[in-house]
Amino acid sequence: MARKKRPEGTRRPNGASSIYLGRDGNWHGWVTMGIRDDGKPDRRHVKRKDEGDVIEAVRELEQQRDSGKVRKAGRAWTVEKWLAHWVENIAAPSVRRNTLVGYRAAVYGHLIPGVGAHRINKLQPEHLEALYRKLATKKGKHGKVLKPATIHQAHRTVRTALGEAMRRGHITSNPAEIARPPRIPEEEIIPFTKDEAAQILRACMERRNGVRFVIALTLGLRKGEALGLQWRDVDFKARTLAVRRSLQPVKWTHGCTPDEPCGHRHAGHCPQRHGGGAIPQEVKSRAGRRTVAMPAPIVAALQEHQRNQWEEREKAGNLWHDEGWVFASPVGKPVHPRTDHGEWKALLTAAGVRNARLHDARHTAATMLLVLGVPGRAVMEVMGWSHVGMTSRYQHMTTELMTSIADQIGGLFWSENDQDDGNGGSAGQPVAV
Repeated sequence: MARKKRPEGTRRPNGASSIYLGRDGNWHGWVTMGIRDDGKPDRRHVKRKDEGDVIEAVRELEQQRDSGKVRKAGRAWTVEKWLAHWVENIAAPSVRRNTLVGYRAAVYGHLIPGVGAHRINKLQPEHLEALYRKLATKKGKHGKVLKPATIHQAHRTVRTALGEAMRRGHITSNPAEIARPPRIPEEEIIPFTKDEAAQILRACMERRNGVRFVIALTLGLRKGEALGLQWRDVDFKARTLAVRRSLQPVKWTHGCTPDEPCGHRHAGHCPQRHGGGAIPQEVKSRAGRRTVAMPAPIVAALQEHQRNQWEEREKAGNLWHDEGWVFASPVGKPVHPRTDHGEWKALLTAAGVRNARLHDARHTAATMLLVLGVPGRAVMEVMGWSHVGMTSRYQHMTTELMTSIADQIGGLFWSENDQDDGNGGSAGQPVAV
């Protein structure tokens, strides 16, 4: 069939791609990708020695256009330029201060020195993986090799930053989604046994602010959530706690000037320091903003704690800071998370139990809900989780729980009289079920 020709005197439709042999001996292709910011057509040019190569390049551009994956016109930014722009102008106004500190440490300390010279559209997963291997042998400011968690933080940061670049059309795919970060060794978490928890609870009753750790063990509140409680969040009549804020440690900022420096390396020692300390912030997620019911013993313990705080308030007099914190310093100020950590370690020593993280108390609370057979959806509400998958991370199969399950299996398949009495007797014959 003969190929149809366009009528003489007519032209190709607007926006159609064109391929031609130039006077320079090269084949040229032009593809309309869309509209530029100034309203003019965004025409992309490719040049190849061979006609087949330029046809392939044109088709690739057309596929990008048709799939909606079109990089912005103009020369691509460097990774350094984009990361600096992202962290200071996009992330800074919208994330928590501590999150921003982590982003900046990763961007300026690891990512820009490692891959900053690449064009953002030329960055490959292999470039990032090479950086991760290099960071694994790099020593930090204390002379120790960087931990896998630190390298993983750099990976999450660049993945987030490049994800934003992709949403804004600077790149068409995110290489950090493909790059494989180093594996973080899983920490062995052993929840407290029922006896250990009982020892800790008894020791809590003898310590100032001890009910704070009772809440951690039984209700599973996070450290910042417990320290962020105010009396207006406590409803004794309804027996509920409202989790509305989290108290977080924030680094201080130097208040001195370059002309008159304070001489201290760390801003926390600067006489004019500002912006740091224990700062209340909103909880991280909608699921974290929750109301938790309290058992009667916790209600009674909190009421006793409130009476003790009133006595401290009278003793402090004008020194008391009336800020309404449930767990406060002797003068009413919020308890700094670092101070709280020291109190936890001292409590474990007083209780005579093994050393453990405070966060292990949260794992213990979640595991006890498993022991009690609380449905997964209800566990999510109590613990403040946004998805049910968190149960597998926080709920653990303890020896007590496995023994209880074994006893139930024994009760199901064997009669009570046939059960082993613990002296090596026979289990007998299984019952009919």
